Amino acid sequence: MKRVVCLGGGPAGLYSAILFRKALPRARVEVHERNRPDDTFGWGVVFSDRTMEGFRAADAPTHEAITAAFHHWDDIDVHYRGTKTTTSGHGFCGISRKRLLNILQQRAAELGVQQSFEHEIEDAALYADADLVIAADGVNSKTRSRHADVFEPDIDVRQCRFIWLGTTQSFPAFTFAFEKTEHGWFQIHAYQFSGDLSTVIVETREETWHAHGLDKFDHKQSIAFCEKLFGKYLGGHPLMSNALHLRGSAWLNFSRVLCRRWHHRNLVLIGDAAHTAHFSIGSGTKLAMEDAIELTARVAHTPDVPAGLVRYQEERSLEALKLQSAARNRMRWFEEVVRYVNFEPWQFTYSLLTGSQRIGHDNLRLRDPGFVHDVETKLAARAGAPAARPPMFLPFQLRGMRVVNRVVVSPMAQYLAADGMPGDWHLVHLGARATGGAGLVFTEMTCVSAEARISPGCTGLWNEAQRDAWSRIVNFAHEASPAKICLQLGHSGRKGSTQLGWEESDHPLASGNWETIAPSAIPYYEGISAPPRAMTRADMDTVLADFLRSTRYGAEAGFDMLELHMAHGYLLASFLSPLTNRREDEFGGPLASRLRFPLEVLAAVRKDWPADKPLSVRLSASDWADGGLREDELLDIARAMKAGGADILDLSSGQTVPWQKPVYGRMWQAPFSDQVRNLVGIPTIAVGNIYEPDHVNSIIASGRADLCALARPHLADAAWTLHAAAAQGYHEQWWPKPYETARRQLERNLERAAQMAGPV
Repeated sequence: MKRVVCLGGGPAGLYSAILFRKALPRARVEVHERNRPDDTFGWGVVFSDRTMEGFRAADAPTHEAITAAFHHWDDIDVHYRGTKTTTSGHGFCGISRKRLLNILQQRAAELGVQQSFEHEIEDAALYADADLVIAADGVNSKTRSRHADVFEPDIDVRQCRFIWLGTTQSFPAFTFAFEKTEHGWFQIHAYQFSGDLSTVIVETREETWHAHGLDKFDHKQSIAFCEKLFGKYLGGHPLMSNALHLRGSAWLNFSRVLCRRWHHRNLVLIGDAAHTAHFSIGSGTKLAMEDAIELTARVAHTPDVPAGLVRYQEERSLEALKLQSAARNRMRWFEEVVRYVNFEPWQFTYSLLTGSQRIGHDNLRLRDPGFVHDVETKLAARAGAPAARPPMFLPFQLRGMRVVNRVVVSPMAQYLAADGMPGDWHLVHLGARATGGAGLVFTEMTCVSAEARISPGCTGLWNEAQRDAWSRIVNFAHEASPAKICLQLGHSGRKGSTQLGWEESDHPLASGNWETIAPSAIPYYEGISAPPRAMTRADMDTVLADFLRSTRYGAEAGFDMLELHMAHGYLLASFLSPLTNRREDEFGGPLASRLRFPLEVLAAVRKDWPADKPLSVRLSASDWADGGLREDELLDIARAMKAGGADILDLSSGQTVPWQKPVYGRMWQAPFSDQVRNLVGIPTIAVGNIYEPDHVNSIIASGRADLCALARPHLADAAWTLHAAAAQGYHEQWWPKPYETARRQLERNLERAAQMAGPV
């Protein structure tokens, strides 16, 4: 490689140039920047201590110069409702963006990088003869725009406005402050990055910004407004802008950028040109500089540059997606701060700190054990527990049912019933999970009629023999454990008459199919699945009667709780989604009409279900498909279910249509639970790739859900909860008496392993 051209002289472009020049000392490496060397439009840059270790390995002189200019802090202060909550041990450092650029410019010059400034590059094609062209031209990348058909950018303009300011006020801790106005909430993100300067980012929702008339303010008027609103944190120091010369509003919307493809022939996007991370997670510059490290490693010494760029994207795209997922969660936290305004300051702070879902209960305990102990103590007092404990082991009351902890065994289809009859497999399966320590155990979706089954192997509850078989299972769970057991009732709708789960899931049976029904005659798989029959009012009456019969049998069988399945594209869910309900009568069209039949079922079941026993509804919070349920519709559905008698909502998502495009990840559906719980004001169950005790502790302590449901972890380990208690040193967890010797041995082994590992 003889020539490398970097378009953009920000941290991404300069650091790339430095690393390529080091790797290829004989190559010509160029940086072309449209601004002057000292122009900068931000104030400070934040890095974590861990990030800096990677920079040390990549280029020690740059690392040394940056760290020499750092301002360090460990504390985070959260000012909310007149209370300051301080947590420690966070390990951050800040540096002036201008100083960072100067360091990188000087290091690049030392290495012989050719730098040109005030040089606007309109088209990367001017450098087609270079071996590699690195487009580091930022969030408004002209390179990305010019080749949008290749890079396929997905740009999401977010809901808040922010203004990036500076001040001479010192902030000894990273500071978040929240102030309520007559039109809504404002917040600041403030941190000191040098001996005499701090960054202050002021943020508010778009509608609040408009309501205050800030869209009509110039830079000076906007600064005056912010100084007045946050004056008590500024100590008389003024706010400053380094963008006064720019036209237009000083307030910006954050744009979340993600490109499907990052490279084209010898051209590659890095940093904000390829992907952005919200400033609330402080990782945009980190991400860009780490891009440069990986790009150099993959491309500098390969004879096949396009192949190296493929490997670069494969490696970095996963990290970018993980960081963007965390940034999205944290960004949404600040966009939706109104969700948390009823929290006490300690839980508000905990929720903020864990809002990205990258930092959890265990990590916070390592950082600040005193803060976490205080949170656990307050949560225990709120739940009526006698002492602090991991949040997952707090009791929870719902009507007359009290569960001993917050762990739920999810409904998991077994496909091993005969004619709907649960057998010995179901007794052992559910009994083992009840004796495995979980507070609440769900049956699989139990069908209200033979025609309501998903497959021939699904359980049902439409006759007395099935009732008695379920009663045997319920009685065992009650006699052998303190676990409560919930009956989930459902009707498969258009997703019925299909193969067993380990065969060709959701595809019709090879033979012996039965007729299915749905709100509209839309097959699940066009050309494969038989179209369901569009339901008449008489069909609805039959289904309603089936649900009531199963409800009565469930009460007679002794179940502690009942859940109506209105998710995953099954019958009742099919009424709710506009993708599956195309009716033109009073049961279709606007949401209020689509809700009509599901609410009718809910009201009737609630009336027949014992008053002291709770009733849950499982919902698909998103269809993950264009034209599906909107966010505002989810909230309206949740409010309607609450008003209709639901005591708790079980928030899942998807499986409505086969062309869905979910965004998976750790705890990926917990944000739906958070949203509904804290905006609608109803208890919720969180689901979705929750597989560690830390996940459960974090979700419960942060107020994102009241219960956490785990599926696959409980398939792999029926005693998951017992093992989680032992691993956390929680000795009050109930164990079956015959297993006490195993408990003591497990606890001793874990204590011995911890002693051998030494301090963390």
